[in-house]
Amino acid sequence: MAKKYYVVWKGHQTGIFTSWNICKPLIEGYKGAVYKSFDTYEEAKEAFENQQAQTIRNQHLSKKQRTITAYPIQDSLAVDAACSGNPGPMEYRGVYVKTGQELFRIGPLQDGTNNIGEFLAIVHGLAYLKKIQSNIPIYTDSVTALSWIKNKLCKTTVNETSRNEKIFELIDRAEHWLTHNTYNNQILKWDTQQWGEIPADFGRK
Repeated sequence: MAKKYYVVWKGHQTGIFTSWNICKPLIEGYKGAVYKSFDTYEEAKEAFENQQAQTIRNQHLSKKQRTITAYPIQDSLAVDAACSGNPGPMEYRGVYVKTGQELFRIGPLQDGTNNIGEFLAIVHGLAYLKKIQSNIPIYTDSVTALSWIKNKLCKTTVNETSRNEKIFELIDRAEHWLTHNTYNNQILKWDTQQWGEIPADFGRK
């Protein structure tokens, strides 16, 4: 099984940890524990440091200012992906935040990664919302996917094989869509530290 890294923002101890066995005791029994797994140390470090910086910024805001950003927009679409291994069986989905209704779900597809799934989920969400003429925002908890969307390019290092051919077809379609379409939807970073797991989370740690 591929190695994962675990970030704990709220728990008996916070930081970046190298196994679930280490992470689990740090969040068990802790009310409001906030944690998430990542495929690489770089992703985990970036997520942990970004949340630390946000916390410091929030400490300098007035109570009124903090309240304004305390909750996610309910009329929104949340997307997330899950992957068992790196690469491994990958799937992604989109959920309407206000009701928790699943609006789309793809996979599992063989030999993908969580980052690929997060990227495809955002593009699928954009195409879905454009089709129904909705301008609601999209939430993602992936910093990497956000950067890929900005560049309109899935910068995966995974090689295409006969097993993941379907995934690479989806990547080509997604990149083509980004290049040939415009959209007004905001793509927002889900604040895991403040709000807990994103509603589209698959619940696999």
